[in-house]
Amino acid sequence: MITRTARYVILSMFLVLFLLPFVWIWSSALKSNSEINADPFGLPTSPQWGNLADAWTTGRFGKYLGNTVLYCAFVVPGVTVLSCLAGYALGTRRLPGEKYLLGVFLLGIMIPFQSIMVPQYYLVRDLDLLGSYWGVIVPSIALGLAFGTFLMRSFFRELPEEIGNAARLDGAGEWRVFSRIMLPLARPGLITMVVLQFMFTWNMFLIPLLYGQDENLRPVSTGIMFFIGEYSVDRSMIAAGVTLASVPIIVVYLVLQRHFIQGMTSGALK
Repeated sequence: MITRTARYVILSMFLVLFLLPFVWIWSSALKSNSEINADPFGLPTSPQWGNLADAWTTGRFGKYLGNTVLYCAFVVPGVTVLSCLAGYALGTRRLPGEKYLLGVFLLGIMIPFQSIMVPQYYLVRDLDLLGSYWGVIVPSIALGLAFGTFLMRSFFRELPEEIGNAARLDGAGEWRVFSRIMLPLARPGLITMVVLQFMFTWNMFLIPLLYGQDENLRPVSTGIMFFIGEYSVDRSMIAAGVTLASVPIIVVYLVLQRHFIQGMTSGALK
């Protein structure tokens, strides 16, 4: 009983530490700037629900949110489909130069984006994609492929090879083996990759800042930055924007958390 009580006390302490930033930013979203300056960590005395409406209309947050949803609608499926195909090929087939191909994908994880963003900028410009939605979508898909392929390869390699061979002996083609047998078995990894890629795409900052270059192309992460003026900072507007931006990603995680945890812990237990 003492051990169990101590465990719950420690977990409760960590829970409070985890929730404090959320409570702080959500409470700041319901304060005026003067109240934030007077008591930055206190709860709002009279909640200013109009801050959320102002962030949506005056701050053009509705437009930014629509852009973010558009980017997620293209980037997440694009990365998912291509990563599953590449991960299946590298994880289940014996390809010539397989180790070198895997090394190329691993370079995409090891090399930081900041070291390639300048040459990639010129590549996007030469492709005449600069200042367009595709100028953000295509580089985002390319940058997400490295991690997605590595993750899906790991899951496909854990699947018994005999399952695919049995289907081939029964006359199933390679595409049928992949889509009807192997991909459903790798569902925990697939959902894990979808959740992670959704989070990466929802929070991306540098790619739309560098390649979008248009106010109408900004996602929520970039749009919130422009709530900061040259001589002033609208803290209540920033907090309201962050609050609105955090709701969809929290909902997605809560809906898929069981599959996400299953995918992250897959292979840890026999």
